[in-house]
Amino acid sequence: MRKISTIGFDADDTLWQNEAFFRLTQDKFAVLLQDFTQADHLAERLLAAERRNLGHYGFGVKGFILSMIETAIEVTDARVSAPIIQELLDAGQDMLKHPIHLLPHVESTLEMLAPDHKILLITKGDLLDQERKLAQSGLGEFFDGVEVLSDKNETSYRGVFARHNLNPNEVLMVGNSLKSDIIPVLATGARAVYVPHGMTWELEHATMPVASERLAEIPDLSHLGAALSAFNNS
Repeated sequence: MRKISTIGFDADDTLWQNEAFFRLTQDKFAVLLQDFTQADHLAERLLAAERRNLGHYGFGVKGFILSMIETAIEVTDARVSAPIIQELLDAGQDMLKHPIHLLPHVESTLEMLAPDHKILLITKGDLLDQERKLAQSGLGEFFDGVEVLSDKNETSYRGVFARHNLNPNEVLMVGNSLKSDIIPVLATGARAVYVPHGMTWELEHATMPVASERLAEIPDLSHLGAALSAFNNS
């Protein structure tokens, strides 16, 4: 295998916290609807709505809020009040304005890698929200390119590599989602580093791929340099 010249980073829950804020909003949703249904049942209905609506709304806060409103209408037999709908909309606005919280070792890792590698941000979700997060993160100077995809699959990754004139054999992708950041990247022939987050959205769950010389798992980004060296020396 060739030495790695380009490193792609996922954004949400790889560079900064994301899922935790969705969980807090979902907890508030359960309190608002507690007179109509149990929290577990509400969570199941919301997840079904999110899965159903991905093709319409895509990933991100806006689709999440619309799915909550749809679920609220369903579980209340259309009796949900306007004030509750307004609280859900307000919760969405709060999420879209929430300050960025970087995960440990992010800035020091990017500082270490940027001088000798092409660094890309490869994420998915709402374009405006991801642009906001990147601007507020203070990490923009480290990236040679930013790709905000509607979804992450083998085809979309191959499109990224083509746009940046990259050979997959020289690319490493780093992320917290097996489904979005690891499995489709390995299918292109690139290498991947899995960094589990601890909170992963149910629709991002996937089975760990079989052991491969093109895949590594690390507990946090402070171990990325060692993983990179191991790939380059294998």
